[in-house]
This record gives sequence, structure tokens and C-alpha cells, in this order.
Amino acid sequence: MGLLDVFSSIRDRAEKFLNEKNVVTDFLGKLEEKTGIKKKIIAAGAVSVTGLYLVYGYGASLLCNLIGFVYPAYYSIKAIESASKEDDTKWLTYWVVYGVFSLGEFFSDIFLYWFPFYYAFKCLFLLWCMAPMSWNGSQIIYNKVVRPVFLRHEATVDNMVNDLSGKAMSAAENLTREVLSTLVKNKSLVNPLVSVAQSEPKSLPSSSTETSAAKISPSQPSEERPSFR
Repeated sequence: MGLLDVFSSIRDRAEKFLNEKNVVTDFLGKLEEKTGIKKKIIAAGAVSVTGLYLVYGYGASLLCNLIGFVYPAYYSIKAIESASKEDDTKWLTYWVVYGVFSLGEFFSDIFLYWFPFYYAFKCLFLLWCMAPMSWNGSQIIYNKVVRPVFLRHEATVDNMVNDLSGKAMSAAENLTREVLSTLVKNKSLVNPLVSVAQSEPKSLPSSSTETSAAKISPSQPSEERPSFR
């Protein structure tokens, strides 16, 4: 009964999504008009092709991350715009679990990359975390793993964050003070040089009289010799 309830909930959610007015349903509606195939069959075929691509296709990592991001992001925006706060808590829980999973995946990706059908299982895990049921993956992982660890180390983390923020603020203040003092010193060094350059007299070119006086004067005419007759 548990699996039947899960499949029934997923089917109802899918039908509700296909009956809504959004970009995906508009695109599926146009395909239905052109091909004559119902939207449900087109959606089921797209899901099957996506699953096969995750197993055998190139770039499965990007497709898996898009599946784990686009649908939750869309419904997170709708939750923000709605008046109810229950859906806000639901999708906040999902993003916390998604962040913890992404952090763990970052450090273990070099080993998980060689795991057969890893991205297909990752996609199923993300779908389980966002599944529209009371015991979806994000609720279970948050209540069983994330929340107990957080409550156990909350005070330590708060103190660490406060210390880091205080050190960051003091470092920023010291850096700003040093930069300002350096600018003031450079300005005080530049101003005297400018004043000295402005006070120096300009050298005037020598006059024509001084130039002519510096020239050598012409020689005196020689005396006439007496003639002997």
C-alpha cells in the first residue's frame, strides 16, 4: 500500500501540473495540437527519454542538476508569493538538504564519478527529496540528520561566526585606515614638489648686445710705411 500511495500521489501531482498554465504545459499543448498525441503520453515519453539519457547520455551531470534545481526553484517562487507559510518551510527544508548533499558530493565526486548509473540514482534521490508526500526525502534527512547535528553544535557555530565576523570587521577597518594614511602621506609629498617647481624663476634668453659683445672685435688697420725717394 505504501508504494501504491506513492505512485498515486505522484500521478495526481503530475496531472495537476499538466493542467496548470505555465511554459511547460503551453509547449506540451502546442505539441498535442500538431501531433495529435495527448500531453500525458508526451510527458511520459519525455520522462523515459530523460531517464535513459541519465544512464547512457553525455552531460548527465548537467541534466541531473537542472532537474534538481528548476522544479524546486519554480515552486519556491510560488511559495514565496503565496500567503501560506507551510510551503515556505517545505521548500526551505529541501534547499538545506540540497546544499548539504551538494557539499558532500563536492568532496566525494572523484569516487562517485566511477559509480555505475550514479547520475540516475542521484536524480531519483533528488526526486524523492522533492516528492509531494509527507515522508519525502528532504523531511526525513532534515529531521533525522541535519537538525540533530545543528542543534548539538549550534552554540559553537554561533560563537565561531561571531568571532569571524568581528575579526573581519577589524581587519577591514585596519586596511581602510592604512589606505587612508598612505594616501595622505603621498599627498603631503606631492604638494611640496609642486610648490618648489612653481617658485623656480624662468631663465631668460641672453640679449643681442651681450651676444655681440662676446664676439671678437675687428683688428686695427696697419700703419703706412714711409716711402724712400
